[in-house]
Amino acid sequence: MPTYLSTQALEEIKQELTRRQKITRREIAEKIAGAKELGDLSENFEYQESKEEQGMNEARIAQLEGQIHDVVVIDAASGASQIGIGTMFIVECAGSKKTLTMVGSHEANPLEGKISNESPIGLAFLGAHAGDVVAVQTPSGSVEYRILELH
Repeated sequence: MPTYLSTQALEEIKQELTRRQKITRREIAEKIAGAKELGDLSENFEYQESKEEQGMNEARIAQLEGQIHDVVVIDAASGASQIGIGTMFIVECAGSKKTLTMVGSHEANPLEGKISNESPIGLAFLGAHAGDVVAVQTPSGSVEYRILELH
């Protein structure tokens, strides 16, 4: 399954991957070496903790490498006629205006107005045009959004 990311998000993932591979790995290896010097490894809390930290770091590295391998870079879809991944748009709901951007699920952050293409609200907006009214089902009932403009 592809990972949809903006150019900025891809760069942030690459930076995290590099940091984990070059810095965090070395720091953990030093902790493990220091813990080994303390003696009996079966009862050595520092050694066990460092090995666990190493496993979590390696799992995150594998996850980041997978995201980069399957990445589809999305750019802002300026001049778009319908909402798709990368489209910024303005909606009105209950008299208040919100600026939203459709992004991939790895980049979603509703507090910043970045909604996932896989979320219920994102799915409702996909393919919609300026002037459309989109109804989104929420636990408290249906909420209607009027799409004012696309950027």
